[in-house]
Amino acid sequence: MVRIGEKIFEFTAGDAFLPGRDEDAHKGDFGRVLIIGGSVGFTGAPAFAARAAVRSGAGLVFLGVPERIYEIEAVKNDEAMVFPLPGTLPEALSEVLPRLQRCDACLVGPGLGLSGWVRELTFAILENSRVPLIVDADGITAVSKHIDSLDKLSCPLILTPHEGEFARLSDGLSRLSREEAAREFALRHGVTVVLKGHRTVTAAPDGTCIVNTTGNPGMATGGSGDVLAGMILAFLGQGMDPARAASLAVWYHGLAGDACEKEFGQYAMTPTDMIERLKTVLR
Repeated sequence: MVRIGEKIFEFTAGDAFLPGRDEDAHKGDFGRVLIIGGSVGFTGAPAFAARAAVRSGAGLVFLGVPERIYEIEAVKNDEAMVFPLPGTLPEALSEVLPRLQRCDACLVGPGLGLSGWVRELTFAILENSRVPLIVDADGITAVSKHIDSLDKLSCPLILTPHEGEFARLSDGLSRLSREEAAREFALRHGVTVVLKGHRTVTAAPDGTCIVNTTGNPGMATGGSGDVLAGMILAFLGQGMDPARAASLAVWYHGLAGDACEKEFGQYAMTPTDMIERLKTVLR
């Protein structure tokens, strides 16, 4: 990485290497990962995350969605194993928590909605997880109302906010640069922050900031962040530490977007295109 400031580095092509795989490996060696997301009207987000996780090398991908959209998600996902979440919190937790204990990483939030039930589910997962956890999208909105919950965790946590979500999380840090604000939040709460946008910043709990160097404005479209979250999840499940998983996923996500730009231009690319380009950039 190229140093550009005090504990601030640019992630470059020379840093983008993937670990090799043993010839006698099996699917269990590459991570069991869990995604909790989706709601009526937002069935694309969890599907993008699940498909990106599969395409990024996760061994097994489990996707829990509300019962009302289960059939839709089951049709959208061939490779991920979709299961329904019953309509009450205790019933939903009885489905989620046993799976969480058997998985290597978990993602909460894509398309999950903003109901009180969602907030309670998010906090129950935060309280019970012992494996690395990513909170994205609607999960971030839930957490932003109870920031103190971040200081009581028993697991590594990655937050993946865009600028607006980060503003809700980090009241009082707006006076700082993006790198400084992300780093201050990460240090204060002991989490990894992926502050999305132009030159996405990954801030680790030790104060290190990694600035991305790939990507283009065509990626600013609904669903792009869900793809990124699924990629981070896959890398976490394969045993990478949070900052490495996040910064590597951000770089490859941008590289896939750049491949789409070359093929389609910035106006016509879609999240599905980005997922498809992963098969050429993840080499």
